[in-house]
Amino acid sequence: MTGTAGNGKSGQAMHRPPVVSQEAWETARKQLLVKEKAETRARDALAAERRRMPWMAVDKNYVFEGSQGRMSLLDLFAGRRQLIVYRAFYEPGVFGWPEHACRGCSMVADQVAHVAHLNARDTTLVFASRAPQAEIIGLKERMGWTMPWVTVTDGFDKDFGVDEWHGTNVFYRDGERIFRTYFVNNRGDEQMGGTWNYLDITPLGRQEVWEDSPAGYPQTPTYKWWNWHDSYVADAAPDKKWVEVSDAGEAAFREESAKAER
Repeated sequence: MTGTAGNGKSGQAMHRPPVVSQEAWETARKQLLVKEKAETRARDALAAERRRMPWMAVDKNYVFEGSQGRMSLLDLFAGRRQLIVYRAFYEPGVFGWPEHACRGCSMVADQVAHVAHLNARDTTLVFASRAPQAEIIGLKERMGWTMPWVTVTDGFDKDFGVDEWHGTNVFYRDGERIFRTYFVNNRGDEQMGGTWNYLDITPLGRQEVWEDSPAGYPQTPTYKWWNWHDSYVADAAPDKKWVEVSDAGEAAFREESAKAER
């Protein structure tokens, strides 16, 4: 049977789905799960295709202001191979200035996971705005944000499609050569913030062995690189206990999945 659940602000009743037995609910959940798994596989395939996109060389020199002074685009990588730059609108003329950045960009900032996990995959995340560093530093302290955040001083935003709207650009560094590898904006940006979503838009991906990546791309055993965000050590071997725990968990997961598909 169907029913109503209170009134919305419009005064109209909210028509809720039917209330069913546990058995019927489990049947409905499993039917939806088939579609959800198909979506997951499609998302993985799209990420694999993204890793095969052509690259665009970045030959122009760009200058930013960071908390410690002037920085080049190469500096933003912080020695890592991959760089993700989110253009956040915080500057005179933006609604909320100077106390706040754009509400949408602030929601994105609120969702950013601890960057140590990205750093462990040779990836740096940077926010960029046109506000001076003094205002950016104050905003970060007030809002509790810790990601690197630089000031755009030239045509970087216009050259990379983020002068009038927010967007996320991805770059790869080969020595001192820089390449633009991906760009997403509009609703594509709304899923950003989580470690996995960020890694899935990079040219190297999550760098785990299950991924469909071009030959020669770095890949390590699934789960084994994971760590507490305050415990990553560069080039450290996976913790033996965590290897045992993750192996057991994966085996149980595979067995359960096999049963479900029989």
